[in-house]
Amino acid sequence: MTIRIIPQDRLEKEKSNAAGGIPPLLFPQLKHLYSRRAARLRQLAEKNPLGDYLRFAAVIAAAQEIVLYDHPLRMDLQARLEDSARLGKPPLDIATLPRDAHWQQMLHSLIAELKPEMSGPALSVLENLEKASASELEQMAGALLAHDFAQVSSDKAPFIWAALSIYWAQMAALIPGKARAESGEQRQFCPVCASVPVASVIHMGSHKDGLRYLHCNLCESEWHVVRAKCSNCEQTRDLHYWSLDSETAAIKTESCGDCGTYLKMLYQEKDPAVEPVADDLASLILDARMEQEGFARSSLNPFLFPGE
Repeated sequence: MTIRIIPQDRLEKEKSNAAGGIPPLLFPQLKHLYSRRAARLRQLAEKNPLGDYLRFAAVIAAAQEIVLYDHPLRMDLQARLEDSARLGKPPLDIATLPRDAHWQQMLHSLIAELKPEMSGPALSVLENLEKASASELEQMAGALLAHDFAQVSSDKAPFIWAALSIYWAQMAALIPGKARAESGEQRQFCPVCASVPVASVIHMGSHKDGLRYLHCNLCESEWHVVRAKCSNCEQTRDLHYWSLDSETAAIKTESCGDCGTYLKMLYQEKDPAVEPVADDLASLILDARMEQEGFARSSLNPFLFPGE
């Protein structure tokens, strides 16, 4: 199954019943999204060997919250939604969507918010980004979105991605449509922007209780993928589940022997405070264990980029 986003007027005509009542797609709820992430990062930093980096990430997330509200996005996406529905493509596809100057405006605002909070090498990175030309910033953004991480130093990547993420999340929140599940492939990619997940969340409460949603590492949308199926290759025959604590752990990984990848699963029932980006970053010891077992991540954390 794949997920299609359908314009509102077409939905009124078709009245489709998406996935038997299961919401196939959850658009981002921007209110307090980044402040909640920042708070969770600070909480997890208290007893974590990576505490300093988690606090660093919390500073960036808190700045994202400020920039988000200082620079609201006004954009009519109806025509693009119509085109994407006709072509069966994500409406905010990172490979084809033209970027306007809004994201760079937010990057510079983000830098202004962060400079008083940073020192040493991090401050130097911000100053270098501040001096970069618009074309240089576009080149780095394009490389990150294409996963050409060798072209962007890993110390610059989190700041650039933070601005891109606000931009894409704002657009995703403006999409005037709903989603439905159809036959298709490539469920490992976000149906809104075609980026990859950061982790998956097993929800609790209301109509999503016990359902697994993959959380996009760029636009912050979530899409439903059934449990007991590899989220990367959709095989079911060689799945295994790992945790560092016990069977009741709030964070586990699902590994697939067919494609050799793994994805973390965060259980709200075990800990209602889990947050995809924060808890994924705070559990890197579990990633190390999975690498020892020969598995590779199928996901990407916005605060942890490979590169030079």
